[in-house]
Amino acid sequence: MSFIVIIPARLASTRLPNKPLADLGGKPMVVRVAEQAALSGASRIIVATDHEDIRAACAAHGVEVCMTRADHPSGTDRIAEVARTLDLADDAVVVNLQGDEPLIDPSLLAACAAQIGVHVPMATCAHPLHDAADAFNPNVVKVVLDKAGRALYFSRATIPWHRDGFAQAKDSLPAGYAPLRHIGLYAYSNAFLQAYPGLSVSPLESIEALEQLRVLWHGYAIAVHVTDSAPAAGVDTPEDLARVQAHYHHAT
Repeated sequence: MSFIVIIPARLASTRLPNKPLADLGGKPMVVRVAEQAALSGASRIIVATDHEDIRAACAAHGVEVCMTRADHPSGTDRIAEVARTLDLADDAVVVNLQGDEPLIDPSLLAACAAQIGVHVPMATCAHPLHDAADAFNPNVVKVVLDKAGRALYFSRATIPWHRDGFAQAKDSLPAGYAPLRHIGLYAYSNAFLQAYPGLSVSPLESIEALEQLRVLWHGYAIAVHVTDSAPAAGVDTPEDLARVQAHYHHAT
């Protein structure tokens, strides 16, 4: 499976200003993310940004970068612009890797990309949950699948709801029940990626604040690669940054 990785990166972050340029063992975070993506077997890795400081940081470390408009409503729209400039074939596969995932497992990118097919224009990943606190946490997004491994629904709610088990107790998960947590990594066919910005916002998406529900609402299939364990957490807070910086400190 041939695929390219596009990494959307913006400086705007309410919780962690200038996050893509945060120092991780002597290199900016966005460069570390690109280096990790390069281990996935991708044919090309491109950082998509609207900020000159990110462009300069990437250029200084030999990372390909593409400047985009500043007014994109989402990272998906941003990478769609980049894919258009590359003049990719309709069946080319593009992986959307967030710029705050420096410890992502590279094999996960390849596994996600491999899900794309003629009738499956989009793919993502998930892993089983074993902690009741995660299952009931609305910030932990859950997904349920059909028998072919395609998403039926994504929700902040606890799905599927274990009727009998949760009638007994909600402080632990019933035996044999492991809801799937969604991992925010995506792959698309280029044809779908170009169609995506034209899809109207769906009511479900607005209610749950989950962009991927727009895709299901409009009738497109999303394949889900299920991995056994949770990937390394991304960087959203100063505490996350300190944890990842410690990882690079110990690795050098």
